[in-house]
Order: sequence, then C-alpha cells, then structure tokens
Amino acid sequence: MKRYTKEHEWVEIIGSEAVIGITAHAAKELGDITFVEIRPEGTAVISGDAIGTVESVKAASDVYSPISGTILAANSELEEEPGIINNSPEENGWICRLKNIDIEGFQKLMNRDEYNNYIKEPLK
Repeated sequence: MKRYTKEHEWVEIIGSEAVIGITAHAAKELGDITFVEIRPEGTAVISGDAIGTVESVKAASDVYSPISGTILAANSELEEEPGIINNSPEENGWICRLKNIDIEGFQKLMNRDEYNNYIKEPLK
C-alpha cells in the first residue's frame, strides 16, 4: 500500500525498505521531465529533507522524503531516461529506496483516497 504527502510524493513499504517517487499528479503538473538528480546512497534523511531534484521544461522541483531513513539506492535509469517518471511515475519512475525506515511516519501519511480528495481541492 502506498502513502502520499501534500508535496505530491508517494512512498511504499516493501519488506524492510521504502520506495519513494512523485505522484502521477505531480508528473503531469511538471510536464516533460528532462533531468533528475538524487542524493547519494548512504545519505541519512529526515522526513521533509530534499532527496533530489526533478527538472522539467516548466520548472525545477525538489523531491522530499516522506519518511526518515537512509538512501539505499537511487533509480539509475532516470539519469539516462528521466522521462520514465512521466510514463510510469508510480512504478518504474521511482526515485530512490530507503533502509532503516520510520514506520510510524509512514502510518501518518495520506492513503490514496485521502490524497485524491486533497488534489481535488482548489489551489490556494
């Protein structure tokens, strides 16, 4: 099961690891993604820390870690093909994997229904 943030990141727990990416909504809003930069493996992050940057033809946006942990792996395919995020934002376009994760932080995030209701709200 995935959980979501108000900053449009998703996180999914698989075994003892967390997989993080940006939502389909975020990918659509950004437009064609042209570059992805991810912090190095081994970097410890706290929920809310920037774990990377996604650049598109429209803007550059930081990607924030939804939960605390240590970066275990970055999606190296995004270096050569950043558009994978546009085509498969919540599957093949994952940004990074974390280890030593904060399960309690995960439980506090929005589920899919809550996130869908959130993105239907008018922008302020």
